Amino acid sequence: MKASNNTYDFTKSRERIDEILKGADAEYKDKKSIPSRDDLTFTNGFNVYCSALFVDIRKSKELNKKHTNPVLSKIYKTYISELVAVLKSHSNIKEVAIEGDCVWGIFDTPDKSDIRELFDVGAKVSSLIDVLNIKYKKRGYSQLTVGIGMSYGRSLLIKAGYKGSGINEVVWLGSLVSEAAELCGFGNKSWSDNELMVSEVFYGNLNDERKALLSYNAERNCYHGNIVNTTMNKWVQENG
Repeated sequence: MKASNNTYDFTKSRERIDEILKGADAEYKDKKSIPSRDDLTFTNGFNVYCSALFVDIRKSKELNKKHTNPVLSKIYKTYISELVAVLKSHSNIKEVAIEGDCVWGIFDTPDKSDIRELFDVGAKVSSLIDVLNIKYKKRGYSQLTVGIGMSYGRSLLIKAGYKGSGINEVVWLGSLVSEAAELCGFGNKSWSDNELMVSEVFYGNLNDERKALLSYNAERNCYHGNIVNTTMNKWVQENG
C-alpha cells in the first residue's frame, strides 16, 4: 500500500498500543462464515472457518536470472493476472493476495459443496499453468513449475494498520494460512511430490469422485495429485 511521510508521535503511539491491549477478549467472536470487512475494527476480530489456496513458482530465482526484465515482466504479468482471474471464479472468494510470485486466496466454505468447488478451482489453476507454458514455449520463454496447496480450518481475521491514517489491511492469522503455504511449498518439490497438495481435513470434505484423484503422501502427511480441468486440458492437448 502506498504511504507518505508523517512525524512519529510517541505519545499517540502509546495511546494506540493501550487501546488495543485493553480490548476485551469477548470482542474476538467465533463465526461460521466470513463476516464483512466493515464489521472489523482495530479492537476486535473474528475466528472463522474457511479455506485457503496458495500457488507459488518453483525455482523462481533461476527464472529471474535467465530472462531480461521486459520478458520477466510479461511472464509475471500473465501468470499473476490469470491466476487472480481463476481464483475469483469461486463463488465465495473473499480475499486475494499477491506476495512476489506467490498468489493466494481465502474462500468462505461453510458447506462441503464450497470445498468441492475450491478443489475444482485448483484443477483450473493447474490447467492454466499448462496453457501459459504453451504460450511461453512458443516465444522461447522458460516454462513454469508451480506448487499448489489447499487447506480448510479456522483462521483469526483482524484489521491491522495505523489507526486514523487510512493505512490498514485485513490480516489472516492462525494455522490455516500457514498450513496452506506449507503444502504449496511441498508441491512439485521433489520427484515424489505431485503438483497439488491438500490437507487431510480438506480431503475429508471432498466427495468420492474427487478423492479418487488424490493419493496419500506419507512423507508430507497430506494428499496429493496432478489434476486438470477437462475443458482447459482439451485446448492444451490440441495446442501443446
